[in-house]
Amino acid sequence: MSRRRRMVQSLIGVMLGLATGLFLLSSDSPCLRGEGFPRVAPEEGEEAPPRVSLDPSTLPNNSQKGLIFVGVMTAEKYLATRAVAVYDTWGKAVPGKIAFFSSEVSKQPKNCPDLPLVSLKTVDDSYPPQKKSFLMLKYMWDNFGDKFEWFFRADDDVYIRTERLEYFLRSLDSRKPYFLGQAGKGNQEEFGLLSLEYDENFCMGGPGMIMSRETLARIAPHIQTCLQNLFTTHEDVEVGRCVQRFAGIPCTWAYDMVNVFYHNYTEKTAFTGPLKSKSVHDAVTLHPIKQPQYMYRLHNYIQSLRVRDLLQQRVGLYRELVYMASLINKSVDMVLPSRSAFCDNCVADAPLLGVELSLNQYQPKTSEEVLAWDFISKSYYSDQNLNPRRRPEKAFYVGIEDAVREVMDLINVNADQKGREIDFKELLYGYYRVNPIHGSDYIFDLLLTYKKFRGHKMTVPVRKHVYLHQAFTAIEVRETFDMEDTSNIVPYTEVETEVITEELTGTGLRQPLESGFLKLGQTAQGTALQPPTSVDKRGVGDISDKLVNFILPLSGRHSTFLRFIENFETTCLKQKEKVTLTVVLFPNERENSYNETISVINRLQEKYVYTRISVLPVNETFARALALEYGAAHVTEPDDLLFFIDVDMIFNAKALLRIRLNTVRGKRVYFPIVFSQYDPRIVFNALESPEHFRITQDTGYWRQFGFGITSLYKTDLRRVGGFDTSIKGWGKEDVDLFDKFVAIAENVTIFRAADPGLVHVFHMVECDPNLTETQLEMCKNTRASTYGSQAHLGRIFCKDRERFLAFLKSKRKSVKR
Repeated sequence: MSRRRRMVQSLIGVMLGLATGLFLLSSDSPCLRGEGFPRVAPEEGEEAPPRVSLDPSTLPNNSQKGLIFVGVMTAEKYLATRAVAVYDTWGKAVPGKIAFFSSEVSKQPKNCPDLPLVSLKTVDDSYPPQKKSFLMLKYMWDNFGDKFEWFFRADDDVYIRTERLEYFLRSLDSRKPYFLGQAGKGNQEEFGLLSLEYDENFCMGGPGMIMSRETLARIAPHIQTCLQNLFTTHEDVEVGRCVQRFAGIPCTWAYDMVNVFYHNYTEKTAFTGPLKSKSVHDAVTLHPIKQPQYMYRLHNYIQSLRVRDLLQQRVGLYRELVYMASLINKSVDMVLPSRSAFCDNCVADAPLLGVELSLNQYQPKTSEEVLAWDFISKSYYSDQNLNPRRRPEKAFYVGIEDAVREVMDLINVNADQKGREIDFKELLYGYYRVNPIHGSDYIFDLLLTYKKFRGHKMTVPVRKHVYLHQAFTAIEVRETFDMEDTSNIVPYTEVETEVITEELTGTGLRQPLESGFLKLGQTAQGTALQPPTSVDKRGVGDISDKLVNFILPLSGRHSTFLRFIENFETTCLKQKEKVTLTVVLFPNERENSYNETISVINRLQEKYVYTRISVLPVNETFARALALEYGAAHVTEPDDLLFFIDVDMIFNAKALLRIRLNTVRGKRVYFPIVFSQYDPRIVFNALESPEHFRITQDTGYWRQFGFGITSLYKTDLRRVGGFDTSIKGWGKEDVDLFDKFVAIAENVTIFRAADPGLVHVFHMVECDPNLTETQLEMCKNTRASTYGSQAHLGRIFCKDRERFLAFLKSKRKSVKR
């Protein structure tokens, strides 16, 4: 009986315990929110600070919107600048709620009237902001303690990567006491003066500090006590002391928090330079950003990283889609709609983006189609460049660094679980090639450092061979005119659009309109272009309205000049293009054509009276720098576009359009890469090329190192000081001008691109022996490169090899003698 009685009593006890537990869980007891849960409403007669609104649909636990409450401490003088910058960038992406805490007299700035501002009573903007910080924490708990899992105290000069913050916090249990941030004990001068024990620390305020709900619940009832017992003037030190005393926990000692909550100690120049760094990529918070414009700049960069990650996910999904379609023996168009809400052209993109990851995605059919690998070491070796061994360009360095960074991120995935970390030391060598359809391929031999921090600790150098493929994504086009986005231009009504189209097609832009070049900005109402009523307005009509001032230095070369004039007349004058021509004429000792040249110009001026065609006689020894400077001075309007050209050049209407498009006053100068013909006697066995605009590897080459043909505005030329007129004769003046724009012209972009509409007609280069040593060497190198392509010259050599070898032997014997 006694045994049965004990079993009955135990059963009754269990049932009573379950009933009591269920009752407590169903009640709204404040005990569940932490020990010593403080009041939510102010005491009777006490005026509470204005409450920031909260979406009533927000769930109290584990919700997308109720994860974290971010309180940003700011001051009245920073509300319209720093606070607005925070709210415009990362502030609106917080997985919870954000509010800005300032002094009692603060009001919403005019440039952002919806800024969630809390003006704390009895608080001013004095520094250090100890009272502001503690009362902000009290406000958070009194009003939102039961609505959020985490509470973030932030400065107005910190940037928070919200998606990383959410991922980080969801890996932790907010029911436990946590005090997260970068642990500190003071700088060298303050060490030992902050009243901290040897095992005590604080979370640095700059990069931010995070408290779990449990931690804030423990300190909230004692905030008044903490305010009355301050030992230092450092607000973050006192918050840490308060947490240590009443929550019983220090700031997280983990060394990784230095990288998670990142503080740049240069401060004034922090995050103003290049942003591609490990610290920026790995951090959750970045501090400090003192100037609002750099906050927007950093946000744009972080957003670009997010776009890159999404594009990578997209490529991965396409690969899975193509693979799964192959498993069920169906084509992609059978399993995917041609258009959907998330993809405009899914079927067309799938074969390109869904190709299986491999270094052999492209299969060449002939030896000429084989993609050559470039070799990377301390120098860069490539058979596609006129200089096969050279120092890599800066852009290439950046690309390699990005690829290596991606490799190291992949290698160190789950490094904590594996108990080891691998650091990059050096790129020993590598190979690189570009597949124009699918992307870039890399082969790297890396020197790494293997660090094992679990078990048998060790640090050893290792080498790793990696194979990478950097996939291209689908083509996206963004149309701009004069470097302004056409999407920002207000569309016109249907009637206005018809008038605009008629005017545009009558100004030499019919072909771009019909080919679709200008259709990218169209809307349902019409085209997003402004009417060409004024040169100052932005729109397509402005392009043909740009006056191009041709400046031509000339000395002799009369027959060549006649060819240039014929081309100029056909392309510009007969088409009534808005152009002028200034010929800077020098005498020539070998050719007495001075008067004939002036007569040609006079006849042309009489025939086309609506175009300014003039000649500037200069009775000095020819110097191209001096000629171009005289020509630029002859153009009276400082805002006119100047185009420096040589008499050997021919051009077409498309080149004229590109000159106007690619030259923007105060923003961009255009140094086109022109196509230079090889000797037609070698290529065609003729004195002249039968078709000047035939562009092939055997007919000519791109002058990558030629800077003589230039398009810029006169104001930009004067900004860098113009040409160096001390340079006499041929060459060097163009490189000098290019270097000036690189070194001096701030905010002016140098645009370089191959222009198939600009062709340098072949002529035998004559090098004056009186030139300086540098100029003479440049001249001889240019002459040597004009005979023919290496492949063509190689074929000629192979056809009559014995004859060439005999010639070389005879030359060698003559040299020995």
